[in-house]
Amino acid sequence: MNISGKRIALLASTQQPVFHTDDLAVLLGVRNANTLRVALHRLVRDHILHRIHRGLFSILPPEKIDPVILGSASLHRFCYLTTESVLREEGYILQSIDALTFASDVSRKFTVGSQHVFSRRMHARFLHNQEGIRRSGHVLKATPERAIADMLYFDPWYHFDRPVDWNRVRDIQKAVGYPLTPHRYADPARA
Repeated sequence: MNISGKRIALLASTQQPVFHTDDLAVLLGVRNANTLRVALHRLVRDHILHRIHRGLFSILPPEKIDPVILGSASLHRFCYLTTESVLREEGYILQSIDALTFASDVSRKFTVGSQHVFSRRMHARFLHNQEGIRRSGHVLKATPERAIADMLYFDPWYHFDRPVDWNRVRDIQKAVGYPLTPHRYADPARA
């Protein structure tokens, strides 16, 4: 099969940094699985596409793509960046973090390129509650308060290195339906 320049231009115009095999089948107009496999092989061979891992491709070389986008796309399910990744970025924890941390419906550890990715399994009723989750570019990301509430969901005794607005965290916990952690915010001296 000959993939026309029009279809490749359409692929480039989507503004998507990464594509799954199914996305490429639709964009390239290929229905036969073997034809798609051969077409993808040729596009990678001709350096039009870059294979990130099985079933995931990009127009850009993987090292030029935001690792958060690669981690999210590699999970290939609803997920958002949270816990240590957001808490480190916002200064709530000071230790170095060597992995991107997501919440999704699976627990998984893997590496994409040189980036380690860790997904914590969260119950669907909490995972799909959008309170404190915002779109940041091509991925979803927790606000600092949601990331703290998420961390308390996984570890109610987790230590934070800077003061926390416990009232806002409690409001998020209530809105999401998390178990409350009154031992964290009952003492006004801790706020």
